[in-house]
Amino acid sequence: MLNRILSNDMPRSKLLAVLLVAVFLGLALAPFLFPGVKALSVAAKVLVFVVLVASFDLLLGYTGIVSFAHTMFFGIGAYGIAIATTRMGPTWSALLAGLLGALAVSLLLSLVIGLFSLRVRAIFFAMITLAVAAAFQTLASQLSELTGGEDGLSFKVPQWLSPSFEFADEPFLGVSLDGRLLCYYLLFVVAVVLLLALLRIVNSPFGRVLQAIRENEFRAEAIGYRVVVYRTTSSVLSAMFACCAGAMLALWLRYNGPDTSLSFEIMMDVLLIVVIGGMGTVYGAAIGAVLFLVAQSYLQDLLRLAQEATSAIPLLSALLSPDRWLLWLGVLFVLSVYYFPTGVVGRLRASAAR
Repeated sequence: MLNRILSNDMPRSKLLAVLLVAVFLGLALAPFLFPGVKALSVAAKVLVFVVLVASFDLLLGYTGIVSFAHTMFFGIGAYGIAIATTRMGPTWSALLAGLLGALAVSLLLSLVIGLFSLRVRAIFFAMITLAVAAAFQTLASQLSELTGGEDGLSFKVPQWLSPSFEFADEPFLGVSLDGRLLCYYLLFVVAVVLLLALLRIVNSPFGRVLQAIRENEFRAEAIGYRVVVYRTTSSVLSAMFACCAGAMLALWLRYNGPDTSLSFEIMMDVLLIVVIGGMGTVYGAAIGAVLFLVAQSYLQDLLRLAQEATSAIPLLSALLSPDRWLLWLGVLFVLSVYYFPTGVVGRLRASAAR
C-alpha cells in the first residue's frame, strides 16, 4: 500500500526513511510539538518551500533545465489569491477564483516561454528566463492599482481560516483551536497531496523520458521522442505547482508584495535547497527545505547563545556574533556541498547501495 502511495519510489535507505518519517511527523504535529508563533510560521514556510523546491527540481533535477523565472509563477499564485480576495472579499469563491486565474496565467506564460525559449541552449534559456522574471517583478511593482505596488496587498481570508475564529473554547494540549490552526493543516494536506502528485509524475513513463532527456538530449531525440514537447510540458507542470505554492504562501501570510514572492533571493534559496537536499529527488526537497529554513530561522538564536557562553573569550565571542549569521550559514552550505556533493538524499542512497 505504501509502495503504491509513493509511486514505487521508496527511500532505499533506512536512515533516509527515518528522516522522512521524522519530517512528516514533525510537520504534522508542529502546532503541538513546537508551540509559539515563530515555530508555526517556520513550519508553514517549510510546507510552502517543499512544494516550491520540488516543482523546481522537476525542471532542474529531472529535465536538466535551468530557469530563473520559477519565482515568477510563485508570485503569480500569491498575487492571484491577494487580488481576488481584495476585490471579491474574504470568501471561498474568491480563493477559488484567484487560484484558477493564477493557474491560467501561469499556464499561458509557461507555455509561451517554453515554446519560444526551450529551443535554445541552456545558458541562453537561463538568461531569457532571468530577463522575463525581472520584467515581471518590475511590472508588479508599477501596477499599483492592481497589485498594491511596492506596498503590496493585505487582505482577509474566510472566517474559518482567520486567527480570530475559535471553534473550541478550551485549548487542546495547550494549543488554541482557532482558524490559524485550520489554515496550517489546510497547507499541510495540500503540500502532501502535491508532493505525492509530483512523485507520481517523475516515476511515470513521462518522468523517465524527462530523465533520458536530461542525460542525453540528442539520444532521446534520435530514438523518437519530441524533446521540445516534453521539455515544454515539464516547464508548464513545474509552473503550475509553483503557482500553487505561491497561493499557499499568500493564504498563510494574508499579505503579498514584490519582495514576499518575487524576490530574486527566493530563487537563490530554492537553488540552495535543491543542492542541499539532492537534485533529481523529490524527497530532497523535503529534507533540504527543513534543514535550510530551520538553520535560516534559528541560526541567529543559536549564535546568540554561543556568544553568551564564550563571552570570556573576546575574539571567539565576536566571531559568534548573531550579526554574522549569514557568514555561518554560508560556511554550513559549503560544508554540506563538500561532504554531500549529491545532496543529503543522494549521499544516503549511495551509502545504502554500498
